[in-house]
Amino acid sequence: MSAIKKFQVTFDCADPQRVARFWCEVLGYVVPPPPEGFATWDDYDRSLPPEGRIQYFACSDPSGVGPRLLFQRVPEGKVVKNRLHLDVRVGTGLVGEERLATLEAECARLVALGAVRVRLMLADDQNESCMVMQDIEGNEFCLD
Repeated sequence: MSAIKKFQVTFDCADPQRVARFWCEVLGYVVPPPPEGFATWDDYDRSLPPEGRIQYFACSDPSGVGPRLLFQRVPEGKVVKNRLHLDVRVGTGLVGEERLATLEAECARLVALGAVRVRLMLADDQNESCMVMQDIEGNEFCLD
């Protein structure tokens, strides 16, 4: 049996297009072009009846290496901590003050996009420093 190497990460959310665009900015991902005949995804969405408005929105790694991200509209809001979260690897190979400076700089960039800083977890005997954050709908992720 062969190992599966491609996978998609799916997020439940209230506003798929908004959350997808946030994660595109975080990860350098891209949104596919809108359907033929429409200049933008907003134009396409406005052409649909209210019950048919965009329920899913995807983005992908332009290099084709990273997983596709799919965002799906769900009626219920986020109530508890995620059981799964993304670790955004901005400090790989960095330690000490250099790592902290890198985490802080990326945190500032993401806060400007609507993310929320939750807490900084300083290095200990086993782990390097990382930062817990929330995306624009409150889903936790880490900068590490």
